[in-house]
Amino acid sequence: MEPTVRPTAVAGAFYPGTRGGLELELASLVAETPARHELLACIAPHAGYVYSGGVAGRLFAHLDLPRRVIVLGPNHTGAGPRISVASHRSWQTPLGELAVDRELAGRLIAAVAEAEPDELAHRREHSIEVQLPFLARRRPDVEVLPVCLKHLDLAECLELGRALASLIADTGEAVGLVASSDMSHYQPDDVARSLDHLAIAAALERDPAALYDTVHRERITMCGVVPATVALTAANALGATGAHLVAYATSGEVSGDFSAVVGYAGVCIHR
Repeated sequence: MEPTVRPTAVAGAFYPGTRGGLELELASLVAETPARHELLACIAPHAGYVYSGGVAGRLFAHLDLPRRVIVLGPNHTGAGPRISVASHRSWQTPLGELAVDRELAGRLIAAVAEAEPDELAHRREHSIEVQLPFLARRRPDVEVLPVCLKHLDLAECLELGRALASLIADTGEAVGLVASSDMSHYQPDDVARSLDHLAIAAALERDPAALYDTVHRERITMCGVVPATVALTAANALGATGAHLVAYATSGEVSGDFSAVVGYAGVCIHR
């Protein structure tokens, strides 16, 4: 079957749906400052830009992007296989189409038994889509590999992370990793901040097992814990030496309602 173009699912809702509107929004969110680190791996939020765009913008302004980027997102819809590798030719955005790295997709499918080429899991999923305008803003020629993940146990996360690291190392060029995740959902602001910083502390230690265990033990509603655990594992195998929190916020800072917030963190993992 001929590869398709994946149309936008949440343009006009999570972020502006026109080129002009999106360019203006990104100009306000992504500061034109010298990047501090080349993207090895990061954890980036995926809510509507009005809520999480400030955190995401500060994170991506902080990063120099390689030409090839793998975007790992959680599967909110339940559709498709457990490890869904986008089978499209490209993904549409209001800024134009972003090419899918089909060479890397094929190698991932060949290397990981449960990884399957798929469109269904990506059809209505927002967690990867909202990252793409930021990537295009920072690097217009970027090629992306969207990978949508259902729940995996810790051993499966570690195995997938090591497999991604091996694939990246074999390319002979830089390939960045973006793990798409929001943090606590619908907790009072003080509770969300306390819980989120337990998870963030584990991420900053670059300890994927501690992150995974902390989120599950403390019942932190971090929807992208699986992508983040996978990305941390891969980054460590690729030589990560440090991690730091670029930005953190909750939805209460925008809405003024601190009784039930969502948390957003931008974490950079670097060599």
